[in-house]
Amino acid sequence: MRFCPRCAAPLAQTEVGGASRMACADVACGYVHWDNPIPVVAAIVEHEGRVVLARNRSWPENMYGLVTGFLERGESPQQGVAREVKEELDLDAVATSLVGVYPFERKNELIIAYHVEAAGAISLNEELVDYRAIVPARLRPWKFGTGLALADWLRGRGLEVNFL
Repeated sequence: MRFCPRCAAPLAQTEVGGASRMACADVACGYVHWDNPIPVVAAIVEHEGRVVLARNRSWPENMYGLVTGFLERGESPQQGVAREVKEELDLDAVATSLVGVYPFERKNELIIAYHVEAAGAISLNEELVDYRAIVPARLRPWKFGTGLALADWLRGRGLEVNFL
């Protein structure tokens, strides 16, 4: 963002609230681009004793991850994660439990991760092209974002964590 959405004056790097932020050069306008992290839900989907990892249409062939998505207005994180599992995998959330909250600075997001016990038959939506169902003991989490949640979930089950 280079220009103020209120008055179209240039934005300039300014110290506001103890941090460097983009703010309107026109002091009378007062606009500040706070650029706060966006909350995202992530689901460690457990289906028939296995964890479902999905591949987004835009990802490389060997890249799989957790089901994730943005919250909708008026939706709780638990409702949001259940909705995302239904939308992306067509599975029903039978139970959800919070795993933890994780920063994902690269995308300026805050991940709210849940373990979701799910039932039904998997049917991928248009966002996904493939999935893998993996026995928890064989999972190898990644060292950032949702991989940190997966590692914590594995540890909570008494399983050894071997990162990719």
